[in-house]
Amino acid sequence: MKQHSTPCMRGRSSRLLASVLLGGMAAGLGGCIVGPSSKDIPPLPERTGYSQKNITQSEAGRDRSSDSLLHRQQFISGADVPGRWWEAFQNPRLNQMVELALTNNQTLKAMQAGLRAAWEQRRVEGASLYPSISAQFIPTRNKTSKALSPVPNNNEWLYNLHTAQLNIGYVPDLWGGSRLAIRNAKAQADIQRFQLEATTLTMISNIVNTAITEAGLREQIRAKEVLIAQQAAMVRINQNQVGLGDQSRQSQLLLRDSLAQLQADLPPLRTQLAQTRDQLATLVGLSPNADLPIFELKDFTLPHQLPVSLPAQLLLQRPDIASAQAQIRSAGAQLGIAIANRLPNVQLSALPGEAVDSMSKMFKPGMGNWMLAATVTQPIFQGGSLLHAQREAKANYEQAKEYYKAAIMSAVSDVADSLHAVELDGSTLLADQNGLDAATQALHIAEAQHRLGDNSQIDVAQARMAVAQDQISVAQDKVTRLSDTVGLFQALGGGWWNRNDLGVSPKDAKRLSTTLVPW
Repeated sequence: MKQHSTPCMRGRSSRLLASVLLGGMAAGLGGCIVGPSSKDIPPLPERTGYSQKNITQSEAGRDRSSDSLLHRQQFISGADVPGRWWEAFQNPRLNQMVELALTNNQTLKAMQAGLRAAWEQRRVEGASLYPSISAQFIPTRNKTSKALSPVPNNNEWLYNLHTAQLNIGYVPDLWGGSRLAIRNAKAQADIQRFQLEATTLTMISNIVNTAITEAGLREQIRAKEVLIAQQAAMVRINQNQVGLGDQSRQSQLLLRDSLAQLQADLPPLRTQLAQTRDQLATLVGLSPNADLPIFELKDFTLPHQLPVSLPAQLLLQRPDIASAQAQIRSAGAQLGIAIANRLPNVQLSALPGEAVDSMSKMFKPGMGNWMLAATVTQPIFQGGSLLHAQREAKANYEQAKEYYKAAIMSAVSDVADSLHAVELDGSTLLADQNGLDAATQALHIAEAQHRLGDNSQIDVAQARMAVAQDQISVAQDKVTRLSDTVGLFQALGGGWWNRNDLGVSPKDAKRLSTTLVPW
């Protein structure tokens, strides 16, 4: 006697299937999570600071000077770091180069693509929270041997069979293994993000420092050319004196030796300038033959007020510390996964479908079939691999925490070094500037005396050489002082939280990094 499933029976089976799957999902989502908490981050050590004394301003300066590079710099404790901190140097050409690099640097674009890939991997892991469903349709032509009873219901040896079936599977997340995998993927994406921020900060700092270096090299080359010109003038004067018998041949050779040494110093400076220009072009994503702006020291303004973040703020501001925090969360998640792998696991499955001998009977009563199954798996013996994997994950977790502590100390030390450099290097510049001022006044006196016939051309040339030599020292000191300021902005994290370096809009970044919807 043939039995047909009634709509009521099919409704009960459907409700049973739905109940099993929903119950499994609820059990998985509501299960516990083994392993360490994601909030288990070592705190900042007590009494962490940058210096034993309170540093409020640079040590030396001339606040009334028309040259901003000679001014004192004030430190504002707790002030926020602007996202566009390079604009504090008030150099439009520099701003242009940085903006071009932010949109054109190939390494930055590659890391932005890597971050998007990491976000998608997190969503791949998030798919484990949903049941998996696949469909099958299998049409076959069959013949049964006459040695066997006819298979179909109509007792024919030759028949068609059309099978339509759904494969539904779901693994409840009883111990949080799936959620830990999602947490691990999120931590890996965070690592990618903070590596992107660190790379962006390094790129911007390199551009600013390269522009400053170029400006300093131009100043040094001009001063070196003055030195060579004055030394050559002294050689000519001495040669005339040798011809008159007023100077020895030895003095002529010594002057020529000094001239040769000065001339030998010039090509390395020009080589360094050319290579600096090449580096700047590469940083902004252009070829070395690109038309780049010219940088001069007079075009840079030294910021008079500098932010100094509190040590506790560095935990949020420094990309390397944030990356180390994410590494702890990743290692903790992997430890939890290793623990979950040693515990019992449940898998639910359902196979609803229909099998008919002609397509016209598809979805008619009596043709349906289904199967519900639950599988419980408990690892018993794998040669100790699961135990040792857990111990390995625990050691990696402890390692990540120690690296995090080291990153904190390194960050605090970087800020301290930058503060001390800004505080003290102004004294070197001021001393050399005082020497340049004295040499300039001495030159004016020498030139006045020469107009009155009270000294020789050699005396004037020597005075000009003294000025040029001091100009080289002052140019080097100015480059150092500007670079110290760049170093402080970099050590404080560079204000990445006040700008968008991700290559996508903030709205899209939030959606990609937080949601787990399957579309």
